[in-house]
Amino acid sequence: MNEQYAGPVLEFEDVSLTYHTKAGETVAAKGLTFSVEKGEFIAVIGPSGCGKTTVLSMAAGLLKSSAGEVRVYGKAPERGAEYFGYMLQKDELFPWRTVEGNIFLPLEIKKKNTPEMRARALALAEKYGLGGFLKHYPDQLSGGMRQRAALIRTLAAGPEILLLDEPFSALDYQTRLSVCDDVYGIIRGEKKTAILVTHDISEAISVADRVIVLSKRPARVTAAHKLGFGGVVPLKRRESPQFSGWFELLWKELNL
Repeated sequence: MNEQYAGPVLEFEDVSLTYHTKAGETVAAKGLTFSVEKGEFIAVIGPSGCGKTTVLSMAAGLLKSSAGEVRVYGKAPERGAEYFGYMLQKDELFPWRTVEGNIFLPLEIKKKNTPEMRARALALAEKYGLGGFLKHYPDQLSGGMRQRAALIRTLAAGPEILLLDEPFSALDYQTRLSVCDDVYGIIRGEKKTAILVTHDISEAISVADRVIVLSKRPARVTAAHKLGFGGVVPLKRRESPQFSGWFELLWKELNL
């Protein structure tokens, strides 16, 4: 859709956000500045309650900044824009729909439920190991397979930018490692741009090209690091000598 656009896919330029309530004002973000290039996998980490999910909401146009500019393909983000796909902490699969029915759901909502788009969605499911489970219901799947189905559902309508809101946090540790590898492989295989927010430093190091560190609320960018792992998959990154060095540095930056 935006192949001709040459600049950053996503830009935050001196962005601030203030919530107004009866109790007063809460400054959630102040002076946020960073950008994301096409095809990058970015991880955003920060202390609990610093506003990581707020960053995704502003990127998607669900929240409007109080000051500064958020730009997607050089323009203000459009709420509900087709170039975004959002993946949440829980898979949110509908239990009364089969895997196939869940994958087709965004096509129905966005009025893209054509034979061509259904065939594309089914091809993705087949490609990434769900072909034999399309007639199963979510409660018949493991936690890892449910999360894979949720990602295929997110990809079904053809988004260009994936916003990942702690998508592995509901899984047990062993499943999380496996699913992290799966999701990384699918996003890389489909050449998507991805922004992951997470409280898990190891998770950020294992998937991202760059890690952006946020301060306590009001959130601002305190550091940004290019990790330099190239195409190394998450489980292999965790075995790398570089891994512990990055973990120690990011831990210190989060606790300044």
